[in-house]
Amino acid sequence: MLNNQVQKAGFITNFFRKLISGGIPTYKMVLLLLPVALFIAVAIAVGGLVAAGGLLVVFVGIPVVLGIVAYPKFGIAVLMVVSFFLNYVSEFVPPETPTGIILDAITYLLIFGFLLKFKYDKDWSYFKNPISYLVLAWLAYNFLEVINPVSPSILAWVYTVRTVGFIMLMYFIFVYQIRSVETIRFLLKLWLVLAFLSALSGFQQENFGLFGFEKTWYYSDPLRLSFLYINGHLRKVAIFPDPVTFSYNMVVAAILCLCIMFRKIKTYKKVILGCMIPFFFLVMLYSGTRGAYVLPPAALAMLAVMNFNKRILMFVVGAGFVLGVLIFMPTSNQFIKRFQTAFRPSDDASFNVRAENQKRIQPYILSHPIGGGLGSVGIWGRRFAPNSFLAKFPPDSGYVRVAVEMGYIGLILFCILMFVILKTGINNYYLIKNPELKIYCLAMVLIIFVFNIGNYPQQALVQYPSNILFYLACALLNVTLRLDKQERETANGNKAAQLTA
Repeated sequence: MLNNQVQKAGFITNFFRKLISGGIPTYKMVLLLLPVALFIAVAIAVGGLVAAGGLLVVFVGIPVVLGIVAYPKFGIAVLMVVSFFLNYVSEFVPPETPTGIILDAITYLLIFGFLLKFKYDKDWSYFKNPISYLVLAWLAYNFLEVINPVSPSILAWVYTVRTVGFIMLMYFIFVYQIRSVETIRFLLKLWLVLAFLSALSGFQQENFGLFGFEKTWYYSDPLRLSFLYINGHLRKVAIFPDPVTFSYNMVVAAILCLCIMFRKIKTYKKVILGCMIPFFFLVMLYSGTRGAYVLPPAALAMLAVMNFNKRILMFVVGAGFVLGVLIFMPTSNQFIKRFQTAFRPSDDASFNVRAENQKRIQPYILSHPIGGGLGSVGIWGRRFAPNSFLAKFPPDSGYVRVAVEMGYIGLILFCILMFVILKTGINNYYLIKNPELKIYCLAMVLIIFVFNIGNYPQQALVQYPSNILFYLACALLNVTLRLDKQERETANGNKAAQLTA
């Protein structure tokens, strides 16, 4: 009986191997798939859309679910792709469609797959680092906010903790499941491909006009339109929910391209990356987000400090000269004019309004050490507690939002978390010996750094895909060092074996 089971398992494995490699003759494939095709046709004819939806779930949904649980690399890739395109898809479906459930489901499946794997491979060493400890502390503080006595609504906490707190669990998934340099290469390539497609969308919207469903989305909400229409120009969002997320992701993608160019790669790849950088910066201007304009020089300054050599210094000086020309040159171009105002904040009316709002909210922050409750400001505050004081407050800054919702205790803890992440990344960069892993670590440090800079004038870490990419970058700081140590241990073991042979 056991032999029969082994033979059946071998037959199934051999069949799928031939199916994938194309080793099954065409006539056999026709005979095999013809009954399946007839069944699908009859089912749709009888059951209509319900049957079609059911078949789609069976033939597409179930394999995808199993793939996410069983193959972490595939699951992380699906999470990244969906986080980029989910908002874009939601523009041409009914407004009440709960599209956010898709990302929640993928997150839960990744966590389930992690728990299954961890059950048989309990290696806590993956998480024994300062970032993991601080992330756990921050998560605990987020969950404790549910009992905040001044919180106006527990439902606001429920909706907010999904994207602000619960999504941080992905950090542990990334740290545990990314186990090879090949996986890092794949994820970074996917990151750049998705960013490039996003940039193409922004370029299309600016130069060729909006698609019909995009125009409907822009003009369906008067409040949204008033925010996006400035000085006779419509700010572009590409496939993202807002211009801030669009612009920040373009800057981050340009930084990633720049760092990868320092690797020893083929010349044509460097040319492609070099052409993508100005393209990302160009479409960034279409967003009209002044907070994004200061991020490239900040990243270049950090790059010069961390990787101080003649070539980098010459590049930074050259880029600084070009930047200086752009800032002070007289121009009638609306994009360059808006770019210049980012470096003259006193002349920016919106900056002055933000400064006044922050000054106005300071007494509340100082009198509420644990804040007004998670979700008390922004969209969830207006939805679940529309008459509360904080629901009418525009936080703008990510740091101000933390201070208002979670108090100065929460702000201190958040700042410590960001400090530890950057400190760990910088230390790991100097500890890593492998040149490729060193470059990847450098790129992640710069990305985390600019996200933190951008989190002051805007909310940089609350929207998809920025929150996913941020915690992926945090995880890669530790993954790159771990892989480098494993590589060195393997090399030392091989040398020892050769000496004793």
